[in-house]
Amino acid sequence: MAQRAVWLISHEPGTPLGGTVRFSRRYPTVEKRAKVFNGTSYVPIPEDGPFLKSLLFELRLLDEDRDFMESRDSCSRINKTSVYGLKVGGEELWPVVAFLKNGIVYACVPLVEQTLSPRPALISISAISQGFELLFGIQDFLYSSQKIDTELNTKLSQLPDLLLQACPFGTLLDANLQNSLDSISFASVTHPQKQPAWKAGTYKGKPQVSIAITEKVKSMQYDKQDIADTWQVVGTVTCKVPVPPILGFYQMKEEEVQLKITVNLKLHESVKNNFKFCEAHIPFYNRGPITHVEYKVSFGQLEVFREKSLLIWIIGQKFPKSMEISLSGTVTFGAKSHEKQPFDHICIGGTAYLKLHFRILDYTLTGCYADQHSVQVFASGKPKISTHRKLISSDYYIWNSKAPAPVTYGSLLLWTHCDAFDFV
Repeated sequence: MAQRAVWLISHEPGTPLGGTVRFSRRYPTVEKRAKVFNGTSYVPIPEDGPFLKSLLFELRLLDEDRDFMESRDSCSRINKTSVYGLKVGGEELWPVVAFLKNGIVYACVPLVEQTLSPRPALISISAISQGFELLFGIQDFLYSSQKIDTELNTKLSQLPDLLLQACPFGTLLDANLQNSLDSISFASVTHPQKQPAWKAGTYKGKPQVSIAITEKVKSMQYDKQDIADTWQVVGTVTCKVPVPPILGFYQMKEEEVQLKITVNLKLHESVKNNFKFCEAHIPFYNRGPITHVEYKVSFGQLEVFREKSLLIWIIGQKFPKSMEISLSGTVTFGAKSHEKQPFDHICIGGTAYLKLHFRILDYTLTGCYADQHSVQVFASGKPKISTHRKLISSDYYIWNSKAPAPVTYGSLLLWTHCDAFDFV
């Protein structure tokens, strides 16, 4: 149940148009649903001017339309429901709920969640009842006290914020608009702010703009002269970085049920040595469970996940001053269980690899950043602007250098994007 649009129209006999649109609200998200539900029978919501003229004509509120008109006043068009079909642009907009009270025409267009041809029975359209409830709620709010023009104008100016709370995205939550008054800080009438279609409520607090730049790293390194370690930067900005952030060497030798591994990692001197986290994963998925590990690390600590056949080298938040660290050791495996399917069909011979996971805050390889002092915001008030950037590893592989290279690609992929969030 939802409403496609809502109008409040003041009836002004003797004026050229016969009335003035005092308030209108359209719901684009509901309109998209109407296109899907109504199919070929869909009729779009007209602009305020054509809607005003057609509605006042249908309600017999235009001065020049006092004479009998067959299309409107015949016995077949007797209306006892306050639900109308309006002729707009050669098409008929239906159903339109409308009634006149205290010189104000209250109108809305409920969403019909089916095709309009043939026209369904009114009792089957639940949004019509909701539409009446919404319009009666607005009427009670506008005339909850003695009618004074200045007070009425004030309440009309409050309707946009109230409907955001009481009827977000066109769906009525509370027909008593008075309930929302205490929880809303109303925007200045002289500086109205446009509300995004996706935002159901008003922002409370100091307005701010958040801008983030993120780079994701993908790298594969073989330590082979005939295969170059290649990488690229893709995304909204495409460019080449001179080196990957971490240079690696991984060697694995198999001796019966044991594996001898050697890992050397070096942080490039141009990279910021301040990680939120940094760790290396060494999987052995196509083997039995790890039964014994003997190792030596120059930095960090090693965690052994025996059942998962996985080693995790936790490097931490900084590399040492030398920028180089190493891991060497021997891993012994038990018998492989044939009942369990392998996690991965690689990790043997030339397909053995080490995978790095890291994140560096306030740093990008490309040098991209957002200058908060250059951000221009066209809105009332002075917003708080904050910027963030980070370098994240994504599919950062270092392959076994003492085995034939796998048939795959080697690249360092950096995805750079800048997100600017709307505010009100």
